[in-house]
Amino acid sequence: MPDAQLYDRCYGKGRWKASTIRSLDIGQGELLITPLQMANFAAIVANRGYYYTPHLVKQIGEQPTILAKALGKHEVAIDRAYFEFIANAMQEGVEGGTSWRARVKGITICAKTGTSENPHGEDHSICIAFAPREDPQIALVVCVENAGWGSRAAASVAGLLTEKYLKGAISRPWIQHYVLKGDFF
Repeated sequence: MPDAQLYDRCYGKGRWKASTIRSLDIGQGELLITPLQMANFAAIVANRGYYYTPHLVKQIGEQPTILAKALGKHEVAIDRAYFEFIANAMQEGVEGGTSWRARVKGITICAKTGTSENPHGEDHSICIAFAPREDPQIALVVCVENAGWGSRAAASVAGLLTEKYLKGAISRPWIQHYVLKGDFF
């Protein structure tokens, strides 16, 4: 997140105000975030206020200390009650909003779509998600370059990945065909 010092350098000390940073609330402006940070945010909401350090594991067994070092639980300084509100909104987005293509029968998925503007071509499609809502097992981010709105490509892929991870199979061949075809416009 950009801080006051950044805005003072960009605009001059005391020469910026709330309207200067308004775009941050929708994920635009000077906000810089990686896909891994987005997935970690989804995990924080899923866990209602904590996360484990994201890490890559090549193997489990020979070097258990690598995994043990990475499993540190981190609490965020936000009241747990606020995460329920966000989880509710994300669930509603799947059940009747822009994330509807992530919906899978029998799994309560929470997701939020986004569109990253691209000055060099088509916009990028983004979706963060976690499931199931209670006792979450997966948190993820999907970024599909040059695929347009998040509600199309990324939400579809997020639903397929979640279903495959939790159920081991895909029950919606039409959405799988839609994704594999790749014609999101």
